[in-house]
Amino acid sequence: MGILYNVPNATGWAILIFTIFTLMAFNELGRVTKWGGIVLFLILPIILTIFVWPTTAAPGNEYGTGNWFNWVKTYSALAGCLGFMAIRYFPKLAQKKWVLHFPPAILALNIFEACLRDFQCFTYGAWNGAVIDNLWLMSGPWNIMNGIAGLLNILTLCGWLGIYVSKDKTRDMIWPDMIWAWIIAYDVWNFAYTYNCIADHSFYAGVALLASCTIPAFFIKRGAWLQHRAATLALWIMFVMTIPQFADKIAPVPTTHNPRAFFIVSLISLIVNIALAVYQFNRIRKKKLNPLKDEIYADTDTYKKIIAENE
Repeated sequence: MGILYNVPNATGWAILIFTIFTLMAFNELGRVTKWGGIVLFLILPIILTIFVWPTTAAPGNEYGTGNWFNWVKTYSALAGCLGFMAIRYFPKLAQKKWVLHFPPAILALNIFEACLRDFQCFTYGAWNGAVIDNLWLMSGPWNIMNGIAGLLNILTLCGWLGIYVSKDKTRDMIWPDMIWAWIIAYDVWNFAYTYNCIADHSFYAGVALLASCTIPAFFIKRGAWLQHRAATLALWIMFVMTIPQFADKIAPVPTTHNPRAFFIVSLISLIVNIALAVYQFNRIRKKKLNPLKDEIYADTDTYKKIIAENE
């Protein structure tokens, strides 16, 4: 038994790695080809919505995919993918400043949805753990801690007016002010959210899913993290809505159900996001920047490298 999970055997680790690289592969298909994005994020969801999800994600089903959060998360992720495609492929649209408020708005909405879910899980009062809506969870102070961390993560979003479309063939949506520090803070927070709210699914929805968007953000196409995140999230949740038994019966990796693990994970999330907020607000104060208009990290090497790679 591990600290966070009942550690899987070699097959379990192989499934995790396969999941990560499959998500990355489909993300690349949707990124480098326009038709791939249209099929994956428009045509396929329409078919699944009509013919599959009413059965596999029906309210009250035994795998917990029929709750409000799963449905809202599915369509908000898809809305992000389609909105980002519109920005990428319609040049005149990307030149309008009001359009550049869409990426941070849809991202903030997704984070806020998860914060609400953390707070909701606290209100269940399942202090010793319980199965609620066919999902095992354990209520505790960690829900409040991580909900606050998520709100801080929203407040530290910055530089969205600097979003632009890269000039290469893939026409990626580049957000240069979204530097590595924010991405790591988000990853830590989001992992804690999955651990708190979908504990026994978090090995995949947390570890695998976050790796599938963070790896390409650092090693394949830097500056396009939000695009990677929206695509991999939409792909994963469509898969879960279609094959809900995957994490429970096909390849289960349950958590240890240890309250100390829940507390430590959310404490780290809160500390990391407080540190980011303090650093960023201090930078804003010293440089006399307007966080609603200015790019906070424009003078950093990371920012300059992203710009140079996408000119």
